Formats: sequence, structure tokens, C-alpha cells
Amino acid sequence: MVRWRTGTVTALRRQWHGAMELTVTVADGTPVRALAYPDLVGRPEPGDRVLLNVGALMMGLGTGGYALVVALPDRLPADPPEAVDSRDAGHLVKARYTPLQPILMGADEEASPHRTVLAEVDDIGGMPVVTADLHSALPAILAGIRADTPDARIGYVMTDGGALPAWFSRTLDGLRDQLAGTVTVGQAFGGDLEATNVHTGLLAARHVLRADVTIVTQGPGNLGTGTRWGFSGVSVGEAVNAVAALAGRPVGSLRVSAADPRPRHRGLSHHSLTAYGRVALAPADLVLPTGLPADLAAAVEQALAPLAGRHRIVRVEPDGLDAALRATPVALSTMGRGLAADHAYFLTAAAAGRHAARLAGRG
Repeated sequence: MVRWRTGTVTALRRQWHGAMELTVTVADGTPVRALAYPDLVGRPEPGDRVLLNVGALMMGLGTGGYALVVALPDRLPADPPEAVDSRDAGHLVKARYTPLQPILMGADEEASPHRTVLAEVDDIGGMPVVTADLHSALPAILAGIRADTPDARIGYVMTDGGALPAWFSRTLDGLRDQLAGTVTVGQAFGGDLEATNVHTGLLAARHVLRADVTIVTQGPGNLGTGTRWGFSGVSVGEAVNAVAALAGRPVGSLRVSAADPRPRHRGLSHHSLTAYGRVALAPADLVLPTGLPADLAAAVEQALAPLAGRHRIVRVEPDGLDAALRATPVALSTMGRGLAADHAYFLTAAAAGRHAARLAGRG
């Protein structure tokens, strides 16, 4: 449950799109690292009293280890402008029935400037869509797309399996210039466009952002219990089904690692096996780079064999991908491991990106 604290802002630290990192001194005199989303709570200043949720901080979570600012009780932000006509207001409620639920304009709502376009479309016209388990794959997939097609328009659909606010992701902030835009779907919010679900998010990416290729991953902060089904990345298989239902081309980015200390994620992760092998009912292109270390390649090929009856196993040459990964504008990191420590993970994601670009006729 929620662990509450009050404190006083003593310093402003780094800031990025949609988020502010603070130092807050709580009532017992302890300084803590805190995060505020100004669009939700206003802009904290030194001396402000803040109400904090410190649960993630006390648990020592690697991704979400912040005290989160819930409110500035002595200096609440102003209400948003009222719509003249109720039909002109957004009606998408996200993080529903939580104390900080925002009410947003959906891309396909009546008052949206994109309503006319989205009301008429029913598919994404064969657009390749790369699906991935972890948010950390996003910059690597993007690098793979741009390795051969630097002018490609790339959309990002962020699902709600991890962080709900897109603002939480410093990776996404650093990639804003590389993307045509972000669509936040389900309970996720804070993107350039808001959508109800993955299907409408994909339609918005194709027809509003005019993406040539789209990437679908959850936000940072994957949830897992160590069981076959108990992880938020099962949504990867559901995304494959959505892409196929909308006449798109699903491309699966596989979670491959020679460095993960957990046996269930070494080689081909059980997350990929469950999501693509059990949840995805439509065929996808599952991409492997050639040239992986022989023992790793053999283990992955063996694990993939049962999936070959439904999916297409595609092998992509990695020439130039390593340089593209090293040139990414954001640091590559998965579970605390960078490019050198978990090269196979990032190379496999980049290969999926390269394949998608080629399907789009951009490579």
C-alpha cells in the first residue's frame, strides 16, 4: 500500500520533458530524491511543502526508486481552461479512479482535430510494427531502423505495462527528435497523442503521425514475478494480434542475452517464448542477427524451433548495426547492463528495426 510522507523541497535537480527531479527533506530531516510531474501537480520550488508517496523509494526499486510528489498542498496548480462546449473537452480518463487521474483528449474523440481522419480508417496499410518486451529495447530498435533509413518516420506506441506517465522515461526524452511522436495507450498517458488501446494507438501512429514504421513497447519498469505468465510483457503477444487485426506487419524483437544472471532470461528469454509462442495467435517475423556467439546462437535457435510453425524466423546481417548502436543519442541500458555488457540483447533489437525498415521499403 501507499507509504506517505511530508517534506520540504530543498533543491531542484535535473529536469526533462514532463518531469522534475528534486531533493526533498522529509519530516525527520532525511533528504530524499523525489520526482514531480508538473502537468499533474504544478512546478515545485525550493521551500514548497510537498506530499510524497515513498513506497518505491523504500523498496529500493532500480527503475522507480523515487519518492513521488503527490501534491503541493499549499500551492495547488490552477484548473485547466474550461471548454466552452462540453463536446470540446477531452473525455479519456487514465490512471482511472486513482487520486491523480488525468482527463485527456483522445486522438479520435469528437473534439480532436484528428477525429475526421481516424473515424474513416480501419487499418494501418501494411505498416511494419516492431513489438518488444522491455522499454530498453526502444533506442536499439530505433538505431536499427535509422542505420539504413535515416529519414524514416518512426512512431512509438507506449503501452501501460510499466510506467504510466511517458514523462518518466529519460530515454524517451532523449529520443524525441528521432521520433515522429509518441502515442500513449491504455492507462499510459503523457504522449504527443492519447489513445484508448493499442489498436487506436496504431491507427493514430499511422494516420496522424504518418509513421513508416512503429515500435510498441511498455514504458520503463517491467513487472515480473518469475513465473511463466506473471509478467507485464505478455502484452507483446497481444500487440502482435492487434497489428495483424489492423492489416499491419508484426515484427518481433526477441529478448536475447548471454549476460543475464537469471537462467530464465539467458539465451532466449522465457518472456519471448510465452509472448510469441503462447499469446500471439497471428504470425510475426521473429528476427535474429547473424553472427551471434556460436553457443548463444545455437541455444536461441533451439529455443525458437517450436515457434517456427506459426512464425517466420528471419535472419538479418548485422553489418553497421554496432556502429549505429554506439551512436545512439541516449545511453543503452537493460537491467543495469550497457552495450558492452549485453551486446546480444541490443544487437537483436537493432536487427528487428533493420528488418522492419526493409519491409517498409525504406532500407
